[in-house]
Amino acid sequence: MNEQAAQIEQGVAIEQAKQENFRLRHGLWAAGGFLFFALGMAGVVLPILPTTPFILVAAFCFARSSDRLNSWFKGTKVYKMVLEGYMTKRSMTLRAKLTILVPVTVLLAVGFAMMGSVPVGRAIVAIVWVGHIVYFGFVVKTER
Repeated sequence: MNEQAAQIEQGVAIEQAKQENFRLRHGLWAAGGFLFFALGMAGVVLPILPTTPFILVAAFCFARSSDRLNSWFKGTKVYKMVLEGYMTKRSMTLRAKLTILVPVTVLLAVGFAMMGSVPVGRAIVAIVWVGHIVYFGFVVKTER
């Protein structure tokens, strides 16, 4: 009888550890979501900070944190402005594409200029810029 009670206690302890791990993991996803959402919001008002990549990462984090936080995030004005069209139709307006590409191009141009003595860095920046142009120009459909 003692052996059976010990097995039950061990099973309860394992379940409690799983529950704590679950809460911790979801709490970390939520914290990441809020961090990247805040950075995305800063990008709305600061022209040097891009909004869309941070909002994409926030969406990823909130989707893994909880249904409640994910629903809240999808109800925000920033999500609707930046991602909703792409998430529902897999397309973007020309304005949305330019909103992404213009700041990215400016930032990458500054990085490219500052790496005058680092040819490998310049090559990487150029490859990233071409990747953005190809993806948003030819892969993502443009809404009319």
